[in-house]
Amino acid sequence: NGTKLRKKLMAPDISLTLDPSEESVLSDDLDESGEIDLDDLDTPSENSNEFEWEDDLPKPKTTDVIRKGSLAEYTVAEEKDDGRRWRMFRIGEQDHRGDMKAIEPYKKVISHGGYYGDGLNAIVVFAVCFMPESSQPNYRYLMDNLFKYVIGTLELLVAENYMIVYLNGATTRRKMPSLGWLRKCYQQIDRRLRKNLKSLIIVHPSWFIRTLLAITKPFISSKFSQKIRYVFTLAELAELIPMEYVGIPECIKQ
Repeated sequence: NGTKLRKKLMAPDISLTLDPSEESVLSDDLDESGEIDLDDLDTPSENSNEFEWEDDLPKPKTTDVIRKGSLAEYTVAEEKDDGRRWRMFRIGEQDHRGDMKAIEPYKKVISHGGYYGDGLNAIVVFAVCFMPESSQPNYRYLMDNLFKYVIGTLELLVAENYMIVYLNGATTRRKMPSLGWLRKCYQQIDRRLRKNLKSLIIVHPSWFIRTLLAITKPFISSKFSQKIRYVFTLAELAELIPMEYVGIPECIKQ
């Protein structure tokens, strides 16, 4: 009511202005103290598309800098061709997204070879000659996505018991998957699939793979070791399983 005296505090030397042309409403002293200058932050407008996402969304084909308001318009065919094609795979309890465009040249690595015996006993063909070479700069990325594709496809192909025909012929050392990658595939498949695998037939086994399996034999279960069988010719393979739907690559036939 005008009767009380208020203690006056000395304010710091602050330079304030309402002029929008000024860069900051804070003095140099406060700016050095670590305060955030909100006027200097570049924030996009409500309807702008200036956010930059660091993900695998489709990117324009041109490497030129895109100017504001000049985004290239794609046809449906161009967008499909340029963008990555993603597919969800169920591995264990989790869903994983696989880059189908990246592994397009290598999808023949796994295929359905028909059935054997009575019922839905599937023959799954794994052709190593279709694997990517380890010298590729994006090899790890390819193998990660190929792993998801192989496991996801195996889940779709197998209904009951099954066997894997591992075509090892006509394969250079650079295309051979590591033992760790193969082990990861076996460990990540569903317990039902591990149990229902009745046989692993390795066709045209190289000296390297036979040595590798001999060294690792003490570390794998005896049940799994008993499922492994070596076959040295396609004629010998034909005596074991029906070959009508088993796709043998031409390079292996030669």
